[in-house]
Amino acid sequence: MISIAILGFGVVGSGVAEVISENSKDFAKRLGEEIDIKHILDLRSFPDHPLGDRVTSNFDEILSDEDVKIVVETMGGSHPAYDFSKKALLAGKSVVTSNKEVVASFGAELIDTARKNGVGYFFEASVGGGIPIIRPMWQCLASNKIVSVAGILNGTCNYILTKMEKEQTDFSVALRQAQELGYAERDPSADIGGADTNRKISILTSLAFGKHVYPDMIKCEGITDITYDDIAFARKRGCSIKLLGISKKASDGKVYAMTAPYLVPESNSLASVSDVYNGILVVGNMVQDVLFCGRGAGSLPTASAVVADVLDAAENPGKSIGWANEQADFIGSTDDNETVCYVRTGADAEKIRAVFGNTDIDEIGSESVFFTEKMKESELENKLSKLGEKYVKIRVLE
Repeated sequence: MISIAILGFGVVGSGVAEVISENSKDFAKRLGEEIDIKHILDLRSFPDHPLGDRVTSNFDEILSDEDVKIVVETMGGSHPAYDFSKKALLAGKSVVTSNKEVVASFGAELIDTARKNGVGYFFEASVGGGIPIIRPMWQCLASNKIVSVAGILNGTCNYILTKMEKEQTDFSVALRQAQELGYAERDPSADIGGADTNRKISILTSLAFGKHVYPDMIKCEGITDITYDDIAFARKRGCSIKLLGISKKASDGKVYAMTAPYLVPESNSLASVSDVYNGILVVGNMVQDVLFCGRGAGSLPTASAVVADVLDAAENPGKSIGWANEQADFIGSTDDNETVCYVRTGADAEKIRAVFGNTDIDEIGSESVFFTEKMKESELENKLSKLGEKYVKIRVLE
């Protein structure tokens, strides 16, 4: 019997129990023994659930149970999830998590703690939900040097932008629909402001380039300023607008990382990833483009990735996946990143040409729209400030 404990019995935690129950016979055949959910940590009680008698509010009960070899952390938030994870690792228990906030902020430390204690820290579900991405990048693409990672990493934002395009509606209407369907939280700020995507691209950047990249090291922009007019104009130019988390290695050896909305050309495979789906495009120096696509959230898709890690932890308890416990020294300043941008501004054509030169300018209502030439972000910001008007800029994905 392989005894595990689940910390947090919400959407993902209860999904983990369901996946284990549904596929228990197959898991037993693979492992040679059954998986037993011995403890469930939660402040609530679940008297009507088949596992209701396993619920405890005392983490020390789990920590001191020598039968428990794997702890599944699906609590969400940084604390006490980080604290419980570290204590479990120090006690010689492998930890499996779906918690992107903990991995993004404390991943390097917890990976290092796991290695020193001969156990594993597994976090496949922290980025793409049900989409395999951590293990493929670590194992299947191990013979490659990663050139870049670009991902649609938040289903809520992708649903909103898709809805705006398909129904020719504005941001607030699409957001309300997403909330009514349960795709967006009552407070959606972490999604629409880009923080959720930023945590996930920080994890992928750490994995791709070998040292810990904290979310606050990556410039983060959301989608709240995007209008249907922007989407319609982009479509006329053969592009879709997507919120992307991006990191790419440049010729100067620096890695430029960002979370921001982008105009994605139809020729790019990410352009067709719509609704609540996520898509992650990894470019390796040998394999070139590899696209991972699927449902990036939800109870069972995320739980399936968590349980896959449980199986891995059971078979390979000392397995090490991750990066060095060092802060990344390779992240380049966003100011030095070169980009082409779509700009919407209240400035008139004369003022725009006085700053940006002889450029093509269109109109959307009372505003002007144009594309810049490729230039450093610092130069672009300097020029936009000279317009003396509010503006919205959306980078163009190369």
